[in-house]
Amino acid sequence: MKKKAEKYAVGDSITMMCSGCDDEKPHTIETVTKLGKISKAICDSCEGVSTFNRGVKTSVAVGKGKAASPYDRNRKYRKGQAMTHSTFGHGEVTAVVEAQKIDVLFGDKTRRLIHAQD
Repeated sequence: MKKKAEKYAVGDSITMMCSGCDDEKPHTIETVTKLGKISKAICDSCEGVSTFNRGVKTSVAVGKGKAASPYDRNRKYRKGQAMTHSTFGHGEVTAVVEAQKIDVLFGDKTRRLIHAQD
């Protein structure tokens, strides 16, 4: 049984990871796609703007059962591991692209990082 995706409207409030505050904060949705997915939201605390490509997840699940260790380019990561980056904040590995490249979902967008550097 498929779960229906939640649809959002302009002006709705949502709690999500803020890259400016580096914490989960309430945001006001500024723009949405035709399908009701968030494309732009503004942090109510720092007024930072977060944009989304193709309706990616609005927050990163760091907490229950996920210990976020500091990002280390020499460490080897697997899909689903949580990390804390000094610049981008909390993130979760979404894919291992190549032997030494990973995609990590942060509060604002997915970024490609290096890992397993010897």
